[in-house]
Amino acid sequence: MRSVKRHGQPVLPGDGETDYARYMRTDALLALQRRPDEVLHRDELLFQVVHQSTELWLKLAVAELTAAAGRIDDGDPGGAELLLARAALAVRLVTDQLEMLAHLRPADFQAMQPALGNGSGAESPGWRQVQAASRRLGLAFDRLLAARGTTPRALAAADPADPLCRLAEAMVDWDERVALWRTRHYTLAIRIGGHGDAGTKGSPAGWLARLIDHRFFPALWQARLKSAAGDGAGA
Repeated sequence: MRSVKRHGQPVLPGDGETDYARYMRTDALLALQRRPDEVLHRDELLFQVVHQSTELWLKLAVAELTAAAGRIDDGDPGGAELLLARAALAVRLVTDQLEMLAHLRPADFQAMQPALGNGSGAESPGWRQVQAASRRLGLAFDRLLAARGTTPRALAAADPADPLCRLAEAMVDWDERVALWRTRHYTLAIRIGGHGDAGTKGSPAGWLARLIDHRFFPALWQARLKSAAGDGAGA
């Protein structure tokens, strides 16, 4: 007689008492934070959860950016636009969760500082991958514009419903979303005294401040400014 599996009985391989735990690898995931006997300050858990989850969201964003670049190379700007919207949403969620850091007082951060060593956001693998994926996306977009005989300046004045225009808007949205994230990160870092004086040469705060004005796709921003100024203003 064929055996009947009980409802909820795990069928997937791996560690964990349930298929949810096995698929999500919750045993490993929840063991990534420092144990209570390791922490110097109770808010290390808050700090690690915010930054570890940031790395996960950035991993997703990079995957969407990479796929979007592939869609562009395939001549599918509409598909790339949809993927970019997902990447931008991931970074919005990264920005929103930074609000948890506003609960840290400078004294709290200083108490946990020895546990962090010399680590800073500049060393984030997710941020470095975002930079690389954004550059690949920009190059793919440039190739598509060249193949279709147009420019960012021409797109800025074209029909907003055009798939290329919509893709350009999605790229600007991505750029803006990243800038807003970096701006909020900077202000919170200063608020909790986490990165020193922005005026100090080579300080993490100075590094964050410089990123606020950085744009992955400057030609798209310049085209918008020139379009707003009008052809009669030397555009």
